[in-house]
Amino acid sequence: MEENLGTFDAFCRIIAKLRSPDGCPWDRKQTHESLKPYLIEEAYETLQTLDDGDTEKLCEELGDLLLQIGLHAQIAEESGEFEMSDILRHINEKLIRRHPHVFGDVEVADENEVRLNWEEIKRSEGKVEKSLLDGIPKGIPALAYSQIMQQRASRIGFDWNNIDGVLDKVSEELEEIRQAETHQERVHEFGDLVMALANAARWMEIDLESALRQANERFYERFAYMEETSENRGICMNGLPIDDLDALWEEAKKNLEKGG
Repeated sequence: MEENLGTFDAFCRIIAKLRSPDGCPWDRKQTHESLKPYLIEEAYETLQTLDDGDTEKLCEELGDLLLQIGLHAQIAEESGEFEMSDILRHINEKLIRRHPHVFGDVEVADENEVRLNWEEIKRSEGKVEKSLLDGIPKGIPALAYSQIMQQRASRIGFDWNNIDGVLDKVSEELEEIRQAETHQERVHEFGDLVMALANAARWMEIDLESALRQANERFYERFAYMEETSENRGICMNGLPIDDLDALWEEAKKNLEKGG
């Protein structure tokens, strides 16, 4: 295939070739529905590279994510739904229309004014939800949903005045878990605690999904270290006293942080 592979046109032609009668059997059989899991998977793999700070891998993962968009666009074109040019025109028009302070003569003082203008433009487009909380994708992880929902509520002033109130709420919810007497009460209060933590993370400008993914990765690495160390020392972890397990955990923390 003799062409400049660093162009968007080349990418679209390759996708079309893969979907053609003499293309790839796997790619030809895909549908919007069958590709759903791959879109989610590639999005999370991209998030992982962002967490890792691996820019070389990020370049590769963004390409894999773009592949999913290309396949959906090609499937839509084949069925007469829309074409890639429609996707590009739609987003370009939206970007220009919703940024009059960049592409027009509107002046803004700060990012808050930009957000207010954005909402006003959406209303002028007829895209006004019944609730400020409408339009958040139901399928996104619950932690991210909670942060987005609380961020939207804060736009109308439904928020704490400072971080102290947020952290006090976390402490309050933790105490309510201690006082809960039934399983259902504990479920209820635990949900409230996680929401309070999500709000605290929002105030601290922490992406809670990312923070939890990183915490999971640290736990995995430390536990794997404990398993490997125990095996090398001829120790069976199963049945070890908790004090010995804690000592292994602290050793893992110390050595992995030193090595990282």
